[in-house]
Amino acid sequence: MLGIIMAGGQGTRLMPLTSTRPKPMVEVLGRPVIDFVKDAMVEAGIDEIVVTTGYRGEQLEDHVATWNTREGFRAWVNQESTPMGTAGSVGLLRDRIHGTCVVGSGDAIASFDINALLKVHRANKAKVTMALWQVDDPSEFGIVGLGARIDGEVDGQLRQGFIRRFQEKPPREDAFSNVINAGLYILEPEVFNHIPVGEKFDFSKQLFPTLLKMGWPLFASTIDGVWFDVGQPAELLKAQQTLLEHHQELPFQLPTNHEVRAGSMVSIHATIKGVVDRSVVSQGCVIEGGANVVESMLMEGVVIGQGSTVVRSVLGKNVQIPPGCTVEDCVVGDDEHLAGNGVFIGQKIP
Repeated sequence: MLGIIMAGGQGTRLMPLTSTRPKPMVEVLGRPVIDFVKDAMVEAGIDEIVVTTGYRGEQLEDHVATWNTREGFRAWVNQESTPMGTAGSVGLLRDRIHGTCVVGSGDAIASFDINALLKVHRANKAKVTMALWQVDDPSEFGIVGLGARIDGEVDGQLRQGFIRRFQEKPPREDAFSNVINAGLYILEPEVFNHIPVGEKFDFSKQLFPTLLKMGWPLFASTIDGVWFDVGQPAELLKAQQTLLEHHQELPFQLPTNHEVRAGSMVSIHATIKGVVDRSVVSQGCVIEGGANVVESMLMEGVVIGQGSTVVRSVLGKNVQIPPGCTVEDCVVGDDEHLAGNGVFIGQKIP
C-alpha cells in the first residue's frame, strides 16, 4: 500500500526555527516531527511512502533517504515546483495511485491507528475516511459533523460516523460538534479524479466539501491518545511534555534517555527541571554552573553560560547563551549568539 506524507509547508509561525528548516523537520525529543506519522504508516504495513515537499525540500530528501533501511520498503520525495495546496500536491501523484492509499500531514504528532481506520473505511464502503480529534474549544478549528447514516442528521455526540457537514471556526455557541480534522485520510483512487490538474487545491476546504455535495460516502473516526499540530512554539513544548509524561502508553519510538541526551555536559551546579516541568536537552549541549533550565527545549549543540536562566523557550541548534542572561518565552533560531547579561522576554530571535 502507498502512503503519502504532505510536507511542503514553511511554518511561518515557528520562525525563526523554520528559517533554516522546513516545518516537518523541526524536532521534538530529538526526532523530526515527520517521523511520527512515518512510524504510524510503517506500523500499518505500508511498504512505500512518498513525501511531497516544497520549502527547503532538499533537507527532507536527505532525511527521507535514511528511511530506506528495511528490505521491501521504499521511501522517496516528490518536489513541488510551485505551492499546490494539500490536495494539489498529492494530486501530482495521481498516475501512481492505483488502489486505497493513506495520506497524512507531516507537521502533526498524533497516535494514529491506521489499521483501525482502514477497517472502518472498508466496512462502510467509504471513498474517504478521515481521522478526527476531539477538542475542548471548537471555535479555533474547522469542525466536522457526523451522522449515523450517509443521509442522517448531524449528531454532535457521535465520535464515529458518516461526514455530513463541515464548518470553519464557528462561534462556540453555534458549534454543532467538537471534533476536528486530524490530518490523516484513507482515500480511494477515484477521489483523485476530482482534484484539478495544475491548480492549487485544498483537501478540507475544497475537495471534501465537493465530494460531500456529490453524495459520496465520507466516513470519519475519532482517534485516542494524543494529537498536536506543532505550528507554534507553545505546541512544541506541550507536545514534548506530554510525550515524556505518557511515553509508556503511547505508540511512539522515543529516545531512551528523555530529559538529557548522551554527549551533553551539564554542571552539577546547574538546575534542569525535567521530571515535572519536562525540559529536554539534546545531544552535545553544555550547561554551565548556576544555570537554570525550566520547561524548555534545547536542540543540539546549545551552550548556556554560567548563571543564565532559560524558561519556556525553544533554542535552535548551536545557540549560545552567555553568562548572566535571562531568556523567557523566547524562540531562538539556529546559530544565534545572544549578548552577555541580556534579558530576553517574549522574543523571536532573530
